[in-house]
Amino acid sequence: MSKQVKQLQMDALKSEFKDVRDMVFLSVKGVDVHTENGMRLAMRKKNMRLRMVKNSLLRRVFGGLGVTVPEDTWTETTVIAWGGDSIKSLSKELEAQFKNDKLKDKIKVKSVMADGATATFAQALTMPTRLEAIGEIIAMAMGPGAQIAGCLVGPGGQVASQIATIGEKGVEAAPAAA
Repeated sequence: MSKQVKQLQMDALKSEFKDVRDMVFLSVKGVDVHTENGMRLAMRKKNMRLRMVKNSLLRRVFGGLGVTVPEDTWTETTVIAWGGDSIKSLSKELEAQFKNDKLKDKIKVKSVMADGATATFAQALTMPTRLEAIGEIIAMAMGPGAQIAGCLVGPGGQVASQIATIGEKGVEAAPAAA
């Protein structure tokens, strides 16, 4: 392959992976073309992609982008999976694909990059999605405020309830005194 062709490929890969922060690196051996294509199509419907690229090119591209990938990732043929709305959804889809009888024991996870940091596949399966993380942050921010509001409203509600009870007894007692 000429230097110009390699440079064109590297430029295309840089533009493709420049904003990608969540990736799963896979080792694929012994998968036939029809099964692999079926897997790619199923993942594409969910806005996820698979790409097999020469390891030396990827190492250069990720080095240029400042992405640190563990060295043992580059030992065999590497397929990169990325896309979806989070690393959790990507990992769950890959796990569902692994359960296919034609893919069992033929695909293995090498490493996982979650928001630019290395993680395990088990961690990726349990990480919150973007919306779940936003919901947790909002709940944490609103929790103390709700407790304070409850503390302020609680005693006032008790006093109002007692006044209403005295008022009802007062109305019943007034006709008896007359």
